Amino acid sequence: MSVQIVTISEDDGEQRLDKWFKRRFPQVTQGQVEKMCRTGQVRVDGGRAKASDRVAPGQQVRVPPLPEGAAPQPDAKGISAADAKMIQNAVIYKDEHLIVLNKPPGLPSQGGSGLGERHVDALADALKFGYKDKPKLVHRLDKDTSGVLMLARTDRVARALSEALRHRNARKIYWALVAGVPNPRKGSIKYGLEKIGRRGDEKMHCVHPAKMADHPNAKRAHTDFFVLWFLGTRMSWMALEPITGRTHQLRAHMAEMGHPILGDGKYGGSESENLGDGWGASIGGDVSKKLHLHARQLTIEHPITKTAMTFVAPLPDHMKRTWNMLDWKEGDVPADPFGDA
Repeated sequence: MSVQIVTISEDDGEQRLDKWFKRRFPQVTQGQVEKMCRTGQVRVDGGRAKASDRVAPGQQVRVPPLPEGAAPQPDAKGISAADAKMIQNAVIYKDEHLIVLNKPPGLPSQGGSGLGERHVDALADALKFGYKDKPKLVHRLDKDTSGVLMLARTDRVARALSEALRHRNARKIYWALVAGVPNPRKGSIKYGLEKIGRRGDEKMHCVHPAKMADHPNAKRAHTDFFVLWFLGTRMSWMALEPITGRTHQLRAHMAEMGHPILGDGKYGGSESENLGDGWGASIGGDVSKKLHLHARQLTIEHPITKTAMTFVAPLPDHMKRTWNMLDWKEGDVPADPFGDA
């Protein structure tokens, strides 16, 4: 492998350099990352860096040729037949440059604290489809969020897609089922987001735009929203467009509006938070037990052909059941309600 210059994407957020490195290159050990930093082989924006330094979206990391002693990446032989079939069945588009998945809910994009060893990045060895190297993630979705997830089949394409996402030359539309009905039915929320809580159990706290100066660790965040359909005053089918890409952005923003996403125990969307005659009353089924947030659509310029491409992911099973219960049809709403905004 030759030297690579990799740009930290918005979806990677802020994290320690060694954590980012190991998630991107899982075959390299912690000791090897620290040695490459000490010897100046790994650099951030051209300067030396420590393994414990934090990296941010937009920074460029110099990745040297990986050490010969690095443990080999697992191949498809280490993946069960059931998992290989599952991840292959999740493919909704592929060509010689990129692969697009409809990520199932409950499957992490990458490994991390408490997430285990079963995640998209580990299962990507089953997505080689004749290529020598496994495809690389260029962005992430939360573990319990389903929907459109892109992987690049070459380093060149990975860099191009990461740049497009970083410069917001892509449009993402999520679907969510939320408590209550927002008023107005269309608008934006621009509360900043600040991480709080203990390591491994972090939560994003919303900060009013006028108070950002008082919270130096908060990051600006912007979400556009549109009510597609609603059931009385109990719940709404929302289209959400994240203009920025912060951790838990959509979940935290909807909770801040007073309309948490159903099934979101972390941000107040579980039925245990809404007893009596609240929005959760008389809904029935297991609506509030699983997160109802889905990356429905992504529009981006193909990194090689330069044509605009739109990828659409069908709803996961638990959201299909909810939609059927509410007699909502996927084709009854505009694919892009923000198109004329």
